[in-house]
Amino acid sequence: MKILAIAGSNSEVSMNKQLVAYASTLFENAEVEVVDLNPFEMPIYKHERELAAGVPQEAHDFAAKIDGANVLLVALAEHNGTYSTAFKNVFDWVSRIKDRTVWNEVPMLLMSTSPGGRGGAGVLEAASKRFPFHGGNVVETFSLPFFNDNFDKGAQKISNEDKVSELKEKIKKIAAIETILEK
Repeated sequence: MKILAIAGSNSEVSMNKQLVAYASTLFENAEVEVVDLNPFEMPIYKHERELAAGVPQEAHDFAAKIDGANVLLVALAEHNGTYSTAFKNVFDWVSRIKDRTVWNEVPMLLMSTSPGGRGGAGVLEAASKRFPFHGGNVVETFSLPFFNDNFDKGAQKISNEDKVSELKEKIKKIAAIETILEK
């Protein structure tokens, strides 16, 4: 099973990148690639740019990573209740690739965390509603509130046992779906 773990942030110390990297370790017998958005930085999407130069190669490269995955783990940073600008720009450019959907119906575990008690609830709600229109097969969502209290940065894992159990159950569900799809 090939897991593509995407952190929807361009921060070098992204808590969502830490979350998605940890979640990827909970899959058994999986090949995992954790994707940093920084190599996919492109000019801000603008229709005139697309007409003049086409879709940047970075968008095609990002789409190829999605297409090569059996499961997507997507942890989105919440900026003012929705996606980070860095993520939204990659999403916008990939959506402009002719004859494809952004997520290509790959089973997805959508996650978010934040320092506050809502745990990225705004971005999870926005993405859960929007992604299906772009080929998003959102199987489960997971929110980790109070990141600084519930994530052990030294051990790079969730320290709240209830949240660990919840995440493991959701991973078990998405792994079972992928196993069914392989048959």
